[in-house]
Amino acid sequence: MNIDMLKGIMIPFGGTTLGAACVLFMKKNLNLKVQRILTGFAAGIMVAASIWSLLIPAIEQSEQLGKLSFVPGVIGFWCGILFLLFLDSVTPHLHMNSEQPEGPKSKMKKTTMLVLAVTLHNIPEGMAVGVVYAGWASGNVAISVSAALALSIGIAIQNFPEGAIISMPLRANGTTKGKAFLYGVLSGIVEPVAALITILLSKQIIPVLPYMLSFAAGAMIYVVVEELIPEMSEGEHSNLGTLFFAFGFTLMMALDVALG
Repeated sequence: MNIDMLKGIMIPFGGTTLGAACVLFMKKNLNLKVQRILTGFAAGIMVAASIWSLLIPAIEQSEQLGKLSFVPGVIGFWCGILFLLFLDSVTPHLHMNSEQPEGPKSKMKKTTMLVLAVTLHNIPEGMAVGVVYAGWASGNVAISVSAALALSIGIAIQNFPEGAIISMPLRANGTTKGKAFLYGVLSGIVEPVAALITILLSKQIIPVLPYMLSFAAGAMIYVVVEELIPEMSEGEHSNLGTLFFAFGFTLMMALDVALG
């Protein structure tokens, strides 16, 4: 693994860590308006990354199939959706601003299930970074190191508010600043781990790279639709979430085109 690849898989984790660090300097919890803004922004980045960094390259790399070049994208996308649906169904977790846990019944603390929810949904982001860097390392001309870096930076940007959104409510619920920061950091550690595992399996992944790219896209879209969009749209001032969704989307699109 070269230095560019190592930096690439650690950049998103850095975004989560910086976001979680907000709890060390801010005295109050994030108000609902700010939470909606940050959630909408993160959702926009994830959707744009799924399209420009994952689905479009997956289709481009299947051009030899002619008019059926969309098939690997469709199959991989649905596999990603179903994979996250399966993880959601077998893992006890609690979504932000919710009192009703999902998944199997558990005696876990609410804080633990909240961290599990974020950790669970960070897996596809790590996989997305890993599969793109695995494609670049294989010499795939359709994936440049700049395109891989753009994806890492985009996910790091959306991870910053995610880190704050997980650590600040924990602090407001009575968790110490140190523990709230630690939980926020731990929720993001799964990303470089997932990326590293994906890269280590690159020999198996490269032959089915279009499927794996679209798999990561499907998993990320599942997180956006199942968790982020409902959170940014509930209650009053949902237009703020929508506006920042558009801002995040266009920012990630510009990053991918400019650096790709």
